[in-house]
Amino acid sequence: MENGAGESSLLVWDAESSPPSRPGITVLWSSVPKDGEENVVSMPLLVERDASILRTRYLAWVHDLGNVEVDGRPLIDKFALRPGFSYWWMTPLAEKCNYSKSPQIDQAIRLIAFDLWAGKMPRFKRLMITTSNAQLAECFRSWCKETGVEFVWEKHPPRALIRPSFSKRLEKYLPHVLQAGVWFVRYLVQRWPLQGVGVSSWKTSVAKATFISYSSNLRLSSLESGRFESAYWGNLPAVLEEAGTASNWLHLYVADQILPTPSVAKRSFCRLNREEAGNRVHVTLDSFLAIKTVAKSLRDWVCLWRYRKLPLADASRLSKSTRFDFWPLFESEWAQSFIGKIALSNVLYLNLVESAVKNLPTQRAGVYLQENQPWEFAFSHAWKRAGHGRLIGAPHSSVRFWDLRYFFDARDYSGMSSYRLPLPDLVAVNGPVAMEALNDGGFPTERLIEVEALRYGYMLEAQDGNTADKVNRGTRPPRILVLTDYDAGHTWKQLNLLAETLKLLPSNAQITVKYHPALPLGPADLPGQCMKIADRPLPEMLAMADVAYSSAVTSAAVDAYCAGLPVVALFDPGSLNMSPLRGLAEVTFVHSPEQLAHALMGGARGRDHESSAENFFTLDKMLPRWRRLLALADNPATVRHTGN
Repeated sequence: MENGAGESSLLVWDAESSPPSRPGITVLWSSVPKDGEENVVSMPLLVERDASILRTRYLAWVHDLGNVEVDGRPLIDKFALRPGFSYWWMTPLAEKCNYSKSPQIDQAIRLIAFDLWAGKMPRFKRLMITTSNAQLAECFRSWCKETGVEFVWEKHPPRALIRPSFSKRLEKYLPHVLQAGVWFVRYLVQRWPLQGVGVSSWKTSVAKATFISYSSNLRLSSLESGRFESAYWGNLPAVLEEAGTASNWLHLYVADQILPTPSVAKRSFCRLNREEAGNRVHVTLDSFLAIKTVAKSLRDWVCLWRYRKLPLADASRLSKSTRFDFWPLFESEWAQSFIGKIALSNVLYLNLVESAVKNLPTQRAGVYLQENQPWEFAFSHAWKRAGHGRLIGAPHSSVRFWDLRYFFDARDYSGMSSYRLPLPDLVAVNGPVAMEALNDGGFPTERLIEVEALRYGYMLEAQDGNTADKVNRGTRPPRILVLTDYDAGHTWKQLNLLAETLKLLPSNAQITVKYHPALPLGPADLPGQCMKIADRPLPEMLAMADVAYSSAVTSAAVDAYCAGLPVVALFDPGSLNMSPLRGLAEVTFVHSPEQLAHALMGGARGRDHESSAENFFTLDKMLPRWRRLLALADNPATVRHTGN
């Protein structure tokens, strides 16, 4: 791979087509080499090889940027929006959501990998880059200037992407301030029906435990009968009820098939409050919309404008983690953080959570689904400032290596600033895999506690009956289950690869698609006539499949793996490997039609591992760990030992 390293020119190829044959080394920026290609280096493969070093260096760059002194004060302190709370923790740079909100992070990680690689290679005199990404080209331009290398940029046509709607395209050309205003008005109009829902009961609640959740993943049959059940929380609500513990539930509304509009959500939560009175109180975050809240949000937004002209472009160069200047990648995002709709949505959520916790009687404990989104840091600050008790973050799914939201520079955990990282008192970890990931990432061990995986409790019942039948496996058609994503970009890449693979599969292959609830698909979205959509519960569909083909991100891949199915996962060289199964030898990662066809047909012949749910998750339907954590009384009529 490194033959020809002494050549004086280097080509960085960031295009979907194959690079031209040429002397010297070619660096594939977002692809992998084809068989027979020589003098080719794949940056995605280098990223996977040096993943731990690269993640550490990027997190160090983010920390360094937040602590750069401007006018004698670190940025984190300078962005103080409340006593003891810095707006820094709500910015996309601090959030680090690389797979949906901040895709340029992937480019920054590759730039660090390139810098490490180039530092070990013989010096070259000329760097040529073929890309449609102007921000990436500018990063290379400044690096070449810094290192004394001649720079040439060949502009390439943009990659074919999902075409946004006309309104989205029109909005893109509006100034950031006007985009924010349009978003704000639309949000208020759409969400105002939820205003006041459950607030009177919330203010007078006798419950001492509060749970913060998303409104998606509710069970329709229970909702229609006036009972609250959520896939996120498993049987914890029932355990609370059995223990005689009343609870408060704050829901962040997310449109889905069960609650498609705020008006439907209002009727549903009002019904829950009537039927569960005295046991559970339900409100939404939008229940606290009010003229005062809107006015305070606008005031905070205007206050943020003064930061938009800070010399961040200069500050971003001060980190010693890399010789690259990343600012061209994040400049537009940063502007949105202070004058655009990102800024306005952040301060609105800040004021809504402040109103919610101020209107709540003093609580002994609070538990929220932890993904380290901006509203969570605002909530953590508001909760503690209001004088409530212990706050517990609960990652509800898997903790992926490249989901940077879950990881911070070690110095962020030990900072002594008044505006340090707002962490929960404890993180309730759902099993050994997540525990190991957070430990390896440097999270303070004294804040970690292992509990049962609420979302995956169904696996206890599924373990005995979830093995696909092996009768006539060699003669009947292979049964392939496709697990798509909630992100449209990842889903279309997955389906496009499958479309190219269909001609290599048996014509009688039974291909069933299980779409993500947040991104419903129709027959027109499927690449082949032999494919069908099924919206049955995932455990049922896993039991009827021979092999699963998952997107590059979806957590449903873990369900398939724990059910004992062979899992084939998309490896997208255009982004980081966000699969929750990254690193597992039993899982096959593919990026070409030939690889996908071979893996699917190999998997369809038989399972390559036993059900391994307990290797991933802590499982016990009596939830003894959750009971201890929340100080719940055991119910002797129902508690029994399960061997966990």
